[in-house]
Amino acid sequence: DAVRALGGADVVYDPVGGALWEAALRAANFEARLLPIGFASGEVPQIPANILLVKNLTVIGLYWGAYWKARPQVLRDSFAQLLAWWAAGRIAPHVSNVLPLERAGEALALLRERKAAGKVVVRVD
Repeated sequence: DAVRALGGADVVYDPVGGALWEAALRAANFEARLLPIGFASGEVPQIPANILLVKNLTVIGLYWGAYWKARPQVLRDSFAQLLAWWAAGRIAPHVSNVLPLERAGEALALLRERKAAGKVVVRVD
């Protein structure tokens, strides 16, 4: 509702799926582009074709893992660009938890139980 109040979304990047995907469909403007890239919620969304048709939406799925086999150079180039942006301070990953190596099991549990709201870092001192 907040996104719609601001005028809607022209591009939706969704790594979560589930209820957030449904909200994104409602907030999407006419001719918006939707990019599902994962299902962190554990729920794979269904896309009603009638909404795609009525709003003239474009859905572009992206699974990075497929590039290792089909086009590995795309991944190498993409990661090189990301690292350059990170080194220049243009991007910063969201880190939700930093745990020492002794608590690596807890770090894995945060990921497994979907309790991490960003990256989980295991620190090796």
